Amino acid sequence: MSSITYPTTRIRAGSFLAWTVSFPFRLLHPLMVAPSLLFLGTLVLMLFHPPDFNFHSIDRFAFGLLILVVLLRACVLRQSLRFSRPVAWPMLAMLALAFYGVVSQPNNAETWSLFAAKWLVPFTLFQLSAYIFDDAQSLRRFETFSLIVLGYLTLTAIFFMIDAKELIFPRYILDESLGYHADRARGPFLQAVANGVALNLLGLLALNSFRRKRLRAVPALLFLAALPLAIVATKTRAVWLSFSLSVLGLLFFSSSTRLRRACLCLVLAGAIGLAATVIFADRNTSLADRLEERGPVIFRMEIYQAGWEMFSQKPLAGWGATAMQTELSKRISDFHQEQFFFHNTYLEIVVQYGLVGLLLYLWIVVDLFRVGRGLNRSKALLDNGFLDSEFRTALWPLLLGAYLLNACFVVMNYQFVNGFLFTLAGLLVAQNRRHAPSRVTSTAR
Repeated sequence: MSSITYPTTRIRAGSFLAWTVSFPFRLLHPLMVAPSLLFLGTLVLMLFHPPDFNFHSIDRFAFGLLILVVLLRACVLRQSLRFSRPVAWPMLAMLALAFYGVVSQPNNAETWSLFAAKWLVPFTLFQLSAYIFDDAQSLRRFETFSLIVLGYLTLTAIFFMIDAKELIFPRYILDESLGYHADRARGPFLQAVANGVALNLLGLLALNSFRRKRLRAVPALLFLAALPLAIVATKTRAVWLSFSLSVLGLLFFSSSTRLRRACLCLVLAGAIGLAATVIFADRNTSLADRLEERGPVIFRMEIYQAGWEMFSQKPLAGWGATAMQTELSKRISDFHQEQFFFHNTYLEIVVQYGLVGLLLYLWIVVDLFRVGRGLNRSKALLDNGFLDSEFRTALWPLLLGAYLLNACFVVMNYQFVNGFLFTLAGLLVAQNRRHAPSRVTSTAR
């Protein structure tokens, strides 16, 4: 009797152990089938997590889960993971340089958060997106996600401008003790420039959707009328400049008639909205005051001069984050703040990391432009898809140009903006990889 029951008990125990081990992987199975949904969910969580404040860390959990799911999926499908060239190598070198700077200074949660927002998150999302968004359905999801986020940020900015603050969500956006520019439409970033850059990038993608007739009818009209108002509501001159140049660039140089008409509508809507805001708004002097404001310009000129002097003293290796902040505070005497920032991405990089860091960053920028030119002459781009030839030749350079222009006036430490831009680069790399000419080896003897 015992000889019969013993094997049965052993089988049941083995089955329970196997079920226990496999249960977590069964939970991950839906995510492995549709990893693009997890990717987009992670971007949503990053949208509501300003990098330099002690907020929730659920986006970090989602970020780690995303990496785990992609690795498991690669094992199941027997995919070979490799660095996505040409951007990956300078990004990896910049990531290593920044990581060395973080570990060589006192442990600080804010410092690690900024490191993740500026370098780790963009590098990882760039690599993962090239493997996740590899079909038409996932690309369509990404485009839909971009339009939804644009709608949310646009409505939030307009609600702020018309003082309908009871409609703004989440409520921490209205907390004046958090972040910067509480008097502007700053969105969940808690920074008006970040909000404006995101609106600019997402707006260009929406124009691409309008050109391809993915965005049409009433939603298209609402987009053309509302986006210029949202840009104005940020009250940020760099954002106004980059958005104006983006629209004018498409208006005069795009080969798409539909796209040029949309840009003309944006110009007219922006002019009418700006005039109405100045004439009828109760706070109609705020925009004029913002245009004439000289204090920030004087402050930034002093910051730039101090930064140039610091670079001249340590041009090769830079100062490092801690020494840079201490030295900068010593050199600014006319203004009194707890912390000083360079308000210029390139200046901060060259002062913190030296010429080595600046050259690596410029290498990344050059490679980002090269990614868009990978398949410009390929017949695979004639299907009017999301990343077709018009997107590569007209919209992608403008997306990068808007990002780089704003980087001249602010330090790009916004993880959603950085992650979103490098995700787009990863999508282009994935398309380049799929449609690259295969190497045909001759078997003739």
